[in-house]
Amino acid sequence: MTALPAPPGPRRRRRLTRALFALTIAILAYALLAYGVAPLLWRHFEHQKSVAGLSMVTLTPLGFPGDPINVGLEGSEADVICSMHAAGWFPADPVTLGSSLRIIGSVLLDRSYPQAPVSTLLYEGRREDLAFQKPVGGSARERHHVRFWKAVESGDSARPIWLGAATFDRSVGLSHFTGQFTHHIGPDIDAERDLIAADLKAAGRSDATYRTSGVGPTLAGYNGGGDLYYTDGDVLFSRLVDGCSASNSAPKYLPDPPAIEAKNRFWRALKRAAAYVF
Repeated sequence: MTALPAPPGPRRRRRLTRALFALTIAILAYALLAYGVAPLLWRHFEHQKSVAGLSMVTLTPLGFPGDPINVGLEGSEADVICSMHAAGWFPADPVTLGSSLRIIGSVLLDRSYPQAPVSTLLYEGRREDLAFQKPVGGSARERHHVRFWKAVESGDSARPIWLGAATFDRSVGLSHFTGQFTHHIGPDIDAERDLIAADLKAAGRSDATYRTSGVGPTLAGYNGGGDLYYTDGDVLFSRLVDGCSASNSAPKYLPDPPAIEAKNRFWRALKRAAAYVF
């Protein structure tokens, strides 16, 4: 008859208990830092307090989380329209039967359609107020595009605040969630946010840029079509030149707090690593 192993002695049980206790403390400390302290340190609205507390994620008409908010503008509706036009972005046509047939023809026949419509996303229960796109190539298969909502009537500078979701459509396919035909976005949504600010700067249409907190640092998020994205989690704002005029001076950058600068350096390194994976 095989002898049963002897039960652990008192010393071994104490070591095991201490190890489990240390593991529990480590897990709790990680959870506190990752989900409590770090998000609080990374939340910042010092340059635009009016958007603190607002939602930073859009929704699809079916209620799925859509593209995150990553772009902000300060200015009137007229300033937004003329500034985006001067920066090389076209206003998107409304979604109608005619525009839907035209975008299908653009994709299938490789025809240009700079004003191709964008699908509906909802923010605070309403569809976008304005939408723009910047074509890539000869069809609507690939394009930079952004939707804007007027989120605050009068911000910290007593001007309207627009929040936007900017992404790059890299292909056409089926939604991973609904099976419907849709555009699939590229994962680096920060690049699209930065492109809009750079285009407005090149056109002389912004006099200042700054960041606020957005959806928060995200390495593997998914939008309403099931497409993966990653972001440092900030919203990049451009303060537009008033009155649809152009400026010859480069926009000034309003600096972030040191903790945010450190976070952004860390996330830039993560993005470079993620680019090899995704």
